[in-house]
This record gives sequence, structure tokens and C-alpha cells, in this order.
Amino acid sequence: MAHETIHTDGTQDPMNVTNPEHAQRHIVRPLQYTYVFGTLLLFTGITIGVAYIDLKWANPVIALGIACFQATIGILFFMHVAYQSRLIKITIGVGFFLFLVLVTMTMGDYVSRAWGMW
Repeated sequence: MAHETIHTDGTQDPMNVTNPEHAQRHIVRPLQYTYVFGTLLLFTGITIGVAYIDLKWANPVIALGIACFQATIGILFFMHVAYQSRLIKITIGVGFFLFLVLVTMTMGDYVSRAWGMW
């Protein structure tokens, strides 16, 4: 009963089909999941390969960049955000942006603690 929509004329919509994202169904082909899986495996391999190369300060930056890309792929396709309304995409984008701001602030604090010790 909590998900029912009550219209102005008093009728109810038990399937909540007045909300456009609930009315439309999308079919995801297994081939698309295979491409997503392959992409995630490829970038996991790249992350492992970069970990063996000494790039000084760039190693964590590259690892976090690849992890953010993989998270974006997972959010878009496994959580079906790519097929949702613009409002949901903006909400998730804002959350992801705030995550990046927090990571940047944390990395800035981490780097600034070593000042004066060189």
C-alpha cells in the first residue's frame, strides 16, 4: 500500500506506472554484461600492472582514477543507472562528485603532513 499512487480523481495506481521510470522496462543483453565484465577485468589488470611500476606519488593517483572509472561502469550498468531518469543520474553524479571532493581533501591532508620533513 505504501507504493501506491493516488490520483486527483481518487483512483489508485497500484503498479505506480505514472512514474515513467517504473513504466518502461529495458532488456539488457548478456553480451553487454560480457563487455562490462571484460572492461572491469582489463582495468583490474592495468591496476595490478601499474602497481609493479614505481611512479612515486602517481601510483595512488592512477589507482584511484582507475577505481573511480570501474565504479562508474559498475554504477551505470550493474545498477542500471544508465537507463534511469535524469534526476537519478544527477543525484548519483552529485554523490560521486562529493566522494571525489572528500578523497581530494584527504589526499591534500596526507601530503601536507610531510611538509618540512624533507
